Amino acid sequence: MNNLDLRPLSVGEILDRTFTLYRNYFVLFIGISAIPQLLVLALSLAQVAVLMPAGLPTPGTRGVPTPPLSSVGAIASYGLLAVPAMIVTLIALILSQGATVIAVSEIYLGRPITIGESFRRVRGELGTIFGVMMLNGLATLVGLLMFVIPGIYFMCRLIVGIPAALLENLGSRAALERSWQLTKDSAARAFLVFLLYFALSMAASMLFAAPFQMAIILVKGNPSLILVFMGLAQVGAFVANVLVVPVLTIASSILYYDLRVRKEAFDLQVMMAPLVGPVSGGVPKVFS
Repeated sequence: MNNLDLRPLSVGEILDRTFTLYRNYFVLFIGISAIPQLLVLALSLAQVAVLMPAGLPTPGTRGVPTPPLSSVGAIASYGLLAVPAMIVTLIALILSQGATVIAVSEIYLGRPITIGESFRRVRGELGTIFGVMMLNGLATLVGLLMFVIPGIYFMCRLIVGIPAALLENLGSRAALERSWQLTKDSAARAFLVFLLYFALSMAASMLFAAPFQMAIILVKGNPSLILVFMGLAQVGAFVANVLVVPVLTIASSILYYDLRVRKEAFDLQVMMAPLVGPVSGGVPKVFS
């Protein structure tokens, strides 16, 4: 992609540019996506591993599972690992989304970036990203409780909250307000981006995780094989997430720039920057 290749884009061009960027910088984006997720995978496999020595509960009277005494502690350990696994999953998502936004911005504006540098620059912004995600999630949840459609609409209007927070050095609430402002009359375009992402997620899950999940059902009489396929299903889910998650973040970052070009002539601001000084909202604190 050429430096300063900033112009209004159709939805098709946004998606095409997303996959072009992803393909041309595949190692960069896969690295950003995979590295935080490796600890999530390790914890998920650890949950399965603690069940291995004891096996799974065996059917008792009236079909009620009666775990042997040796498995009670394993099941308790499995449950205890669920809490840190959820926390690590959230941190991994925050890191990967933030680092991906930074990487897209640097590439999009014609500057080199590495995996390590992307993580370093997002390190001080984790709290802000967490706030954006939580407020976005709450708004979407409230909307979903209001007969679903408002939730989808809120989700679409808040799609560029994280890019706005990082690239304009905004707080969580201000970033969502900024996203709401930028996406006015563009909710349908954001919806198509989400639609593609969900379709890719389902396809990747069916390809990498579903076969092992189906195998678990087929070998339900063999506890050892069930645990093996549980572990393989976790690995499959890891591969699916690592491959697909960057697509949404890259697309939302490109959409952010497209909205600024359309509504604020951001392309002209960038072109004039060498003459008039730094672009307002163009280069965030994390890039200094």
